[in-house]
Formats: sequence, C-alpha cells, structure tokens
Amino acid sequence: MINSTPEWISRSVSRLRSVVPAADNAAGGDGTASKPADKPARAAAADGSVTDVVAKTAVPRSTHERLVATLRRGQESLSPRALRRLLADLQEVVAPQVSEIEGGRRAQAVAQWYAAAQPEERRDMWLLMCEQFAPDATRFKSARQRYEAAAGTAEEGQAEISLRRALVSPRTRLLQRFAVFPEGMRFLVDMRAELLPMLKSDKRLLALDAELEQLFSTWFDVAFLELRRLSWDSPASLLEKLIKYEAVHDIRSWADLKNRLDSDRRCYGFFHPRLPNEPLIFVEVALLDRISSSITPLLDEAAAPVDITRANTAIFYSISNTQTGLRGVSFGDSLIKHVVETLAAEFPRLRTFATLSPIPGFRAWLGKNAPAMLERLDDKRRAELGRAVGFEPPQAAHFLAAVDKPLDLDAKSPARQMLLECAAHYLGRDLQDGKPCDAVARFHLGNGARVERLNWGGDPSAKGLKQSYGLMVNYLYDLKRIDKHRAMLAQGKLPVSGEIESLLRG
Repeated sequence: MINSTPEWISRSVSRLRSVVPAADNAAGGDGTASKPADKPARAAAADGSVTDVVAKTAVPRSTHERLVATLRRGQESLSPRALRRLLADLQEVVAPQVSEIEGGRRAQAVAQWYAAAQPEERRDMWLLMCEQFAPDATRFKSARQRYEAAAGTAEEGQAEISLRRALVSPRTRLLQRFAVFPEGMRFLVDMRAELLPMLKSDKRLLALDAELEQLFSTWFDVAFLELRRLSWDSPASLLEKLIKYEAVHDIRSWADLKNRLDSDRRCYGFFHPRLPNEPLIFVEVALLDRISSSITPLLDEAAAPVDITRANTAIFYSISNTQTGLRGVSFGDSLIKHVVETLAAEFPRLRTFATLSPIPGFRAWLGKNAPAMLERLDDKRRAELGRAVGFEPPQAAHFLAAVDKPLDLDAKSPARQMLLECAAHYLGRDLQDGKPCDAVARFHLGNGARVERLNWGGDPSAKGLKQSYGLMVNYLYDLKRIDKHRAMLAQGKLPVSGEIESLLRG
C-alpha cells in the first residue's frame, strides 16, 4: 500500500475538523470504540435525554467526518488512520502525474488489499469511492449556468463540452484505472456483485453502483463481444461453467450436459476479451421439426438425436446470465439476434424461431389475483367451475386448491380451462408500468416476440409446478413482424397469437 498523503487530503482534514462529532472524545484511547456502558449514560445525563444520545450515535458518520477524527466509533471498521491511508492509496491511483500503466499497478495493489479485507473494510472502501471521488458540485453548477446562458449562441457547443467534462467524476477515472491491470475487469465485476445486496440498506452506495453500471454498459457493449459456439469439445473448465451458471433447467450430470451439446443442439455464448474464458450469457437451442410443447423430451438423455437435415425449427429453451455484477447490462436481445443469424446461415431450412419458456411469476400472481379473475366469469362459467371444485359459488381458495395438483386435471376440466385463461391474461394483458409483469415475458416481448402458445404440463418438475403449475409458454420470433410487435408494446398492447386471444375471450 502507498503511504504518501497528497496535499489535498491535508487541506480537506483542516477544512473538516470543525465537523468532528464530540462523541469522538468519548471513545477509548486505543483507537477503538469505548467499551464501558456507563459513558453513554453519563453523556445522556448531561442533557437529560438518553434517546437523543442514542439517536446521534446510531447515525453513521460520513467518510468526511471519519477522516478528520482521531478514533473509530461504534460499528465502524477501519480506524480514521487506516481510512486516511486507504484514501491516500486510492488518490495515488489517479494522481495526475501517474501514467495509465503505473496507475493500473497501484490499483492492483489496492485490489490485493481488498482481497484480504473483511466485508466491513471493503464497505469502507466503497464509501470512500462514493463520497471522496464525487463530481465537483461547484464546477458543475458553474458549467451548467454557462451552458444555459450560451443556448442558441455560437458558444453553445463549447459550453456543452465544458458541462460534459464537469459531469465526469474522479470516481470514473479511478474505476478506469482498476480496469487496466489484467484481472481488473474481473475485480470490478465481482466487486459490484458484492455491492448490489447492500444498496437497500445503505443508500450512500448508490452513486458507486450507478457509475459501475454506466461503465459496464460501455465496456460490455455488443460491439466488443464475441459470439462463440460451445460444444462437447470445448475446454472442460468452460463446460464446468455451463453447469455452474445454468439458471433455467439445472444440469444434473455430465451426461445431461452432453445431451444438450449433441448434434441436434447448439449452445452459444457472448464473451468479452478481458474475460476470455467466462461466458457472460449463453443460450441453449434445440433443432426440431416443430415447436416443442414440453421440456421433458428435450432433457431426455436417452432420446435419439433429431436428423438436423430435416430440422425447420429452432427452439431456445434456456437463456442464462452468468455475472451478477453485470445486472442492468443487457445482452439477451443481441444474443438472440446473432444466434438467429448464425443458425440461418448454417441451416437454410430453418423457418421458425421460438422459445420454450418458463412462467416464473405466474403462481405468485394468481395467488393475489384469483378473486378478480373469478369475477370475470359469467353465471354459466361460474356454475360449471363451482361444480368442478365442489363449492358454489366458488371462491378463490376453492379454485386455487383445485388446481394445486394440475397434472391430475383432465383435459375437459373447467378448473384446467380457467387456469389456462388466467395464464393467458397474465402473459397477454397484465402490465406493470407499461411492461409485462412476468420477467421472462418482459424480455422476449421487449425483443419483438409474441406470446404464441401455452403448454399444459410443459414442465412437470417440482420447480415448474411451484412456479407456474407446470405451464410453459412458446414465444415466437417472427422475423418479419419484430418491429411491429415492438411498436405494439410501446403502445401498451401485448402481441399475442390467435390461440392466446381465444383464451383471453373465454
């Protein structure tokens, strides 16, 4: 770690000493929080308010306050001295006179410290990045005023350039230096993955998260990604990652994986040059002669491969993101487009591109919306359903109990028909903030697909029954109507097939 302290830290310390909380003087002389329990009580006696003292000590100090303090307080991890040393090291990473290579080397030294640090010590580094490397508010205000004053004049362009520069925070430069050393990109992605669960409990970290997401959106743009086919001949270390990251249908064994990479299957992933052996997202495809209605035969290791010379349909049956730290960075739409183009070039007979997708939010949605769905029934349908579930008129609890074991319902069951209609409504009508409620529907419909067909018993696994009563859905990518479907979605209309439309009218 670098121990030199830049002059600007000393100036900041002098400027901020006036805000040092008086509670610092009550801490123990060994640099840790005072342990005797009677000290807060004595402090409370001075002003007669225990509540006020507890409230004051419970509020986390900013890094500005901690940097000018002498002792740590309460649950703080790094002592003020250690915090100042870490800040100096971070500042040395972006020192103006330091070259990119040297800055990367210094960033790597900080990353090595981070690897050995405790979780709360890591949080202290995040807080330093948020609070000590923020944009200069005064400079931004001045640049904005100049830009507003220059509107419509010949100086507008230069004023915009100044405003853009004022918006760039020192934090951006700091994070860019961390990306320089060989494992730097891996470090930043993993750091954000560790940061994300903390955002709800500590809003001070939001700025760092937003900065990372913005940088990742640029660094991981599709223009910089490589589409690669993954096969049984790929390195074992890469195949192990497919097993690890598969998020839709768990890969149970090497035999299961080999089946998914057989001659009638394809698996493609996006890769970034700074993470060469790490798929960012991958998709599994089955080549068939029809749209598949069930995941069971696709995962059947004993099934004979399809004759790919007769295949006319490509079924996307699993799409998995692998990097939690890249949340908010979209690859999926570009991945599907690239895969469709690649498959069409290899198999000119392919005419249909569709998915076989789970409906992960359906059961939870129905648990809340079953009463409203029952209200939509006319008297005849309500009576039929009542006789089927054994209660007239049927209530939501009766209906939900009747469909709890969906695989036992026969094809003509009113409860089964009602469940299909509810699923059609969930996928084809229900919107939240102008977007489909279901996460998978939101992805595929946002990419221009349409809701094509519901499949009863499509996923009879325990997971499938828990998520969606075993239902699966096909989303169809009609290459000639993708733009039309996107336009419909922008107008708040969910594109559906005639079959789904008939269920919505049921």
